[in-house]
Amino acid sequence: MREEASESMQDYLKGIYLINRESGEPVSTSELAKKVGVSAPTVTSMLVKLGEKKFIKYEKYKGATLTKKGETIALEVLRHHRLIETYLVEFLGYDWSEVHEEADVLEHHISEELERRIANALGNPKYGLYGAPIPSADLASIAKDETTKLGEHSPGDLVVIERVKENYIGSENSPRTRDSEELQYLAGIGITPGEKVKVEHVAPFGMITVSNKKGKHSLPKEVSMSIHVKKI
Repeated sequence: MREEASESMQDYLKGIYLINRESGEPVSTSELAKKVGVSAPTVTSMLVKLGEKKFIKYEKYKGATLTKKGETIALEVLRHHRLIETYLVEFLGYDWSEVHEEADVLEHHISEELERRIANALGNPKYGLYGAPIPSADLASIAKDETTKLGEHSPGDLVVIERVKENYIGSENSPRTRDSEELQYLAGIGITPGEKVKVEHVAPFGMITVSNKKGKHSLPKEVSMSIHVKKI
């Protein structure tokens, strides 16, 4: 089914899926424009095309939702992306901060046989490199996200990091993709999946201070809200 949509269409469908999964609401043109990094008129034009192909249901001023057909394509591309990221790190020696852009390219091109072999080599994981859930092979299910955000916690809370989102709300209040230096910095201070941190202080102006085995670290509010955790 993925072959029915161009690479650009696949990116839009994946973006709609990810936004909707987090908000539970129809996806607005402005939200999607920020996610894929294009202008609102460009998004509107693409949404019309996606609607014509029955990949989405779109109403002007109300937003877009995926049809079953569109969701299946989005889940397939997302499954490819998260399997590829994990494989590149575990088998090819990539640093975790390097693989997101590589996966963005490869997710559109791998065959179903290669996907199956990658999944088998990894032990058919339910969660990927960043702790994000991987859609099942039949694209019928995806593990429930039971995490909270680091920035939602209070002083004294001890948490384990589950996922560091590839995109987050930046300084201009719009989502952007992290660059490798940011991921390397977070890795350097122990902010990676599986690591434990304690919330030490939450400042009224947005900074949150956490501690771990590498010391104390202060993070901006927007960064702490992009780090998914589970309370211990």
